[in-house]
Amino acid sequence: MIICSCNFLSDRDVRQAVKTADDALRNAKQVYGRLGCSAECGRCAHTIRTIIDEAYRECALACQASRLHRPDHG
Repeated sequence: MIICSCNFLSDRDVRQAVKTADDALRNAKQVYGRLGCSAECGRCAHTIRTIIDEAYRECALACQASRLHRPDHG
Protein backbone atom coordinates (compact mmCIF):
# COMPACT_ATOMS: atom_id res chain seq x y z
CA MET A 1 0.00 0.00 0.00
CA ILE A 2 1.32 3.46 -0.87
CA ILE A 3 1.65 5.50 2.31
CA CYS A 4 3.57 8.47 0.90
CA SER A 5 2.24 9.73 -2.40
CA CYS A 6 4.78 12.59 -2.52
CA ASN A 7 7.72 10.18 -2.58
CA PHE A 8 5.77 7.15 -3.78
CA LEU A 9 6.74 5.04 -0.75
CA SER A 10 4.92 1.89 0.20
CA ASP A 11 4.52 0.33 3.62
CA ARG A 12 6.89 -2.41 2.37
CA ASP A 13 9.54 0.22 1.61
CA VAL A 14 9.27 1.61 5.13
CA ARG A 15 9.26 -1.84 6.80
CA GLN A 16 12.33 -2.88 4.80
CA ALA A 17 14.16 0.33 5.70
CA VAL A 18 13.45 -0.21 9.40
CA LYS A 19 14.37 -3.89 9.24
CA THR A 20 17.69 -3.40 7.43
CA ALA A 21 18.95 -0.22 9.10
CA ASP A 22 22.29 -0.48 10.89
CA ASP A 23 21.01 1.83 13.63
CA ALA A 24 17.48 1.99 14.99
CA LEU A 25 15.28 4.35 13.00
CA ARG A 26 13.22 6.36 15.46
CA ASN A 27 11.26 8.80 13.32
CA ALA A 28 9.95 9.53 9.84
CA LYS A 29 12.84 11.86 9.01
CA GLN A 30 15.32 9.03 9.54
CA VAL A 31 13.22 6.69 7.39
CA TYR A 32 13.08 9.29 4.60
CA GLY A 33 16.85 9.67 4.79
CA ARG A 34 17.39 5.93 4.66
CA LEU A 35 15.20 5.78 1.56
CA GLY A 36 16.97 8.70 -0.09
CA CYS A 37 14.14 11.21 0.04
CA SER A 38 12.68 13.83 2.36
CA ALA A 39 9.32 14.78 3.76
CA GLU A 40 7.15 16.87 1.48
CA CYS A 41 3.66 17.40 2.88
CA GLY A 42 4.21 15.28 6.02
CA ARG A 43 0.80 13.58 5.90
CA CYS A 44 2.44 10.15 6.04
CA ALA A 45 4.61 10.83 9.13
CA HIS A 46 2.05 9.37 11.54
CA THR A 47 1.72 6.18 9.46
CA ILE A 48 5.50 5.83 9.23
CA ARG A 49 5.75 6.23 13.01
CA THR A 50 3.11 3.51 13.45
CA ILE A 51 5.08 1.16 11.17
CA ILE A 52 8.28 1.86 13.13
CA ASP A 53 6.51 1.10 16.42
CA GLU A 54 5.01 -2.11 15.04
CA ALA A 55 8.35 -3.29 13.68
CA TYR A 56 10.13 -2.79 17.00
CA ARG A 57 7.28 -4.36 18.93
CA GLU A 58 7.45 -7.45 16.69
CA CYS A 59 11.23 -7.55 17.09
CA ALA A 60 10.99 -7.32 20.88
CA LEU A 61 8.40 -10.09 21.02
CA ALA A 62 10.50 -12.34 18.80
CA CYS A 63 13.57 -11.67 20.93
CA GLN A 64 11.64 -12.43 24.12
CA ALA A 65 10.22 -15.63 22.64
CA SER A 66 13.65 -16.83 21.54
CA ARG A 67 15.07 -16.28 25.03
CA LEU A 68 12.21 -18.20 26.60
CA HIS A 69 12.79 -21.19 24.30
CA ARG A 70 16.56 -21.43 24.61
CA PRO A 71 17.58 -24.68 26.28
CA ASP A 72 20.37 -22.94 28.24
CA HIS A 73 18.06 -20.20 29.52
CA GLY A 74 17.85 -20.36 33.30
